[in-house]
Amino acid sequence: MDPKRQTDGRSAVSELGCFLRARRTQVLPADVGLSVGPGPRRTPGLRREEIATLAGVSIDYYTRLERGKETRPSPSVVEALASVLRLGETERAYFRDLAACTARGGNGAGQPDRAGQYPAVDRGLELLLRTLRPNPVHVVNRTYELLAATPGGLRLLPGMTDTPPEGRNVVRWLALYPGARALYRDDWENQIRGCVARLRALAGTRPNTPGLARLIAELRDKSPDFATLWENYDVQGHTTGTKTFHHPEFGVFTLGFQALDLDGTGGRRLIFYYAEPGTPADDVMMLLDTEQPQTGTGLATDTPMARPYG
Repeated sequence: MDPKRQTDGRSAVSELGCFLRARRTQVLPADVGLSVGPGPRRTPGLRREEIATLAGVSIDYYTRLERGKETRPSPSVVEALASVLRLGETERAYFRDLAACTARGGNGAGQPDRAGQYPAVDRGLELLLRTLRPNPVHVVNRTYELLAATPGGLRLLPGMTDTPPEGRNVVRWLALYPGARALYRDDWENQIRGCVARLRALAGTRPNTPGLARLIAELRDKSPDFATLWENYDVQGHTTGTKTFHHPEFGVFTLGFQALDLDGTGGRRLIFYYAEPGTPADDVMMLLDTEQPQTGTGLATDTPMARPYG
């Protein structure tokens, strides 16, 4: 099947096999102490028999895992494979979750998405956003729909207001809006890689998330860069750090950021930007906030503050 036409996120069984294949190709024999004999290798990275031997399982068993025929790998097998694949802690946690989801049936039925039980942004979160001004702040759901923002948060992403509130999505903006590349300059690939990683993890462990398959299909079709990153099966996202912006109105400045999961909100996340008081970046934050049109709520005028989750 053409991978461009494959429906991602539909089955944890297929996701498990695809994850193993993708990560196997990224580990070189030398990385795990194997010598390479003469002649070309048709398979990039490790061969199936090599990873099976290193993990202490039969080649038949490992092949069945990659093909989705084996759906209940034991915890010891999962850990052995994770070690051979040289997975980091975040990747190991994802691999464990993916294996557990596969054992439950492989279609996500054991992990129903209940985000629709929650308002997009409740009154408490709305008041919190008001107190966080003038800092740029975004509230997104699992698929990066922009549910709410402070005025500075909305203005931080040039061109976002060109899209109606109900269609605003941070990863779609990052992948498809030309100004996004200019905003991040040399760091654009790193920014989108983090978003792709979170979506890839979501596709494996919560494949029934509303709108996920549609968003992935759209971005794979319209963005070659997204499509390439999608096939890497990288699930290492970023929750803190710094970002340098080349803003069309305010020039070059760097802000720190912190992403926080909001418990009890159906997977919402708050992304908070900050600068040291008295610095030029702090001055830019003030301008981002004060020059944005405001409403009586003290939030961006057309940000969907209470739009139901789709």
